[in-house]
Amino acid sequence: MKIICYVVSLLVLTLSSPRFIAAQTPVAPTAEGLVFPAGTNQQQVLDGWIGLFDGKTTFGWTAPHLQNWTANPTSGQLHTPGDGEVELLRTTAQFDDFELYLEFKADAKTNSGVFIRTSPKPKSASRDCYEINIAATGTHEYTTGAIVARAKTEVQVSTDQWHAMKIKAQGDRIQAWVDDQPTVDFKDPKPLGLGYIGLQAKTGAISFRKIRLKPLSQKALFDGTGLSNWNTDQSMASKFSVTDAGELSVIDGKGQLESKDKFANFVLSFQCKTNAPSLNSGMFFRCIPGDVMNGYESQIQNGIKNDDRSDPEDCGTGGIFRRVNARVVNANDQQWFATTIVATGPRVGVWINGLQVTDWVDKRKPNANPRRGYRAEAGTFTIQGHDPTTDLLFRKIQAHELSKRKP
Repeated sequence: MKIICYVVSLLVLTLSSPRFIAAQTPVAPTAEGLVFPAGTNQQQVLDGWIGLFDGKTTFGWTAPHLQNWTANPTSGQLHTPGDGEVELLRTTAQFDDFELYLEFKADAKTNSGVFIRTSPKPKSASRDCYEINIAATGTHEYTTGAIVARAKTEVQVSTDQWHAMKIKAQGDRIQAWVDDQPTVDFKDPKPLGLGYIGLQAKTGAISFRKIRLKPLSQKALFDGTGLSNWNTDQSMASKFSVTDAGELSVIDGKGQLESKDKFANFVLSFQCKTNAPSLNSGMFFRCIPGDVMNGYESQIQNGIKNDDRSDPEDCGTGGIFRRVNARVVNANDQQWFATTIVATGPRVGVWINGLQVTDWVDKRKPNANPRRGYRAEAGTFTIQGHDPTTDLLFRKIQAHELSKRKP
């Protein structure tokens, strides 16, 4: 078994009381060499969760002064002393409907917050974002778990302890919980739609860990019963069929299976299993309808060089073929792995088994043909039959067209 060449600490959650979360204990990567981001496990990623923080780096995040934030790979924490400029550390990917889970620890003087559906530089908490506040009782009008300028809460939270926060955003409804206690349930008559996830550096020290997100509102493109949502007229040498277990089988090639629906800015999730070592396939997106595999390709190829998962044989699973390699191969052949792709405008993020492996911006000039330039236009998804050795299974293919940002 190929073992991963770098170590990312995972965290074990231990509850010492229902009011706060106790200290963590780092654990090793799995025996299979996979790394699940801090706060996630195999079952969670198969259930649709992705890690926004890998527990080690700020990959997938950006801030005007990134040096004000420290990612500690030993403790698996993000930390800011809160003594610099007021700013957001925000994701580079955007989301609209989701569940978000994280843990935080703040001191008595901290005024911070978790921003959702936020603009890159929000100027007004009542117009540009939803800010779920983190502030001790008596220090701010909107205390921990409230939505600043929108909804208050009576829940009180102790300082200098780890606490769990859960946020659910779906359509016009925003809900939040702290340590499983409901804090707000707010409906916005003018929901913001698409936006970033942000962590605020404002006043006082604060740490975050175990930051994970589950996209919501996806619809099934393949539900295990048939291929009614797909065009099979370009199968060519490939054979696409549904197994007795309700899985999509792809064997032989060259050929493709093309979705009937088109997507521009989207979240796409699916699970895949290769049935032999180093097989080659791909999930194409924003394809020109009717063309043969003419779109961006999220690569499926789990081979690595010299037992080094940061050195893929051929772009690496989750890389964008001919554009950018995956930073690490976080899937194994002959094992089910989960993929999530988020595309908004020219930016594409890809998560494999919950770990973000690609964060890429297409800086080419706009072109209706994605082989020649940046394509923003909606297109189809295409599953590739690569060659006669092709032998893969897919399941739980689902997608959601992201809502437009409201002005």
